[in-house]
Amino acid sequence: MGFVNCVLYMGFLGVIAYPVGRIISKYGPDPEGFLFKERAWELGGKIYEKLHIKSWQARIPDVSQVLRRWMPQKKLNVGFTAETVRTMISETCTAEAVHSLLNLAGLWLLGLWRGVGGVVMYLIYVILGNLPFILVQRYNRPRLKALLTHLELKEGRVESRPSDPV
Repeated sequence: MGFVNCVLYMGFLGVIAYPVGRIISKYGPDPEGFLFKERAWELGGKIYEKLHIKSWQARIPDVSQVLRRWMPQKKLNVGFTAETVRTMISETCTAEAVHSLLNLAGLWLLGLWRGVGGVVMYLIYVILGNLPFILVQRYNRPRLKALLTHLELKEGRVESRPSDPV
């Protein structure tokens, strides 16, 4: 019964993740804030390159492909603007926040199936269901920020500084 309860609970979390994400998105998470800023241990993105993230990030499921009418697109189309990139940066924060909250909510699995079964279900949920998505957001956000700086320079919105990545 523990297995069934865990699967039902994970399904429930999957259903509520979308509205939670839209609520978080409305409050505009701060990409420069404590939760989302780049950390020293990320080594300027090199840690993600060691995980070969470029080779697998396009293969993980993308809910924006299923809910196209309600979620911002996750790919840059031809003719994108600085505003489009700003939206994508904000969405990386939203996605990271949602998957992090799902990891926390997933701790309930340990109570639904006490013992090794619950631990295994939780680890599967975290490692396969949330961690890859968090890693992709953390990998892409600094790259999008660099692109935004480049676009703003190009559009004349930011004064050029020697230390700005372009």
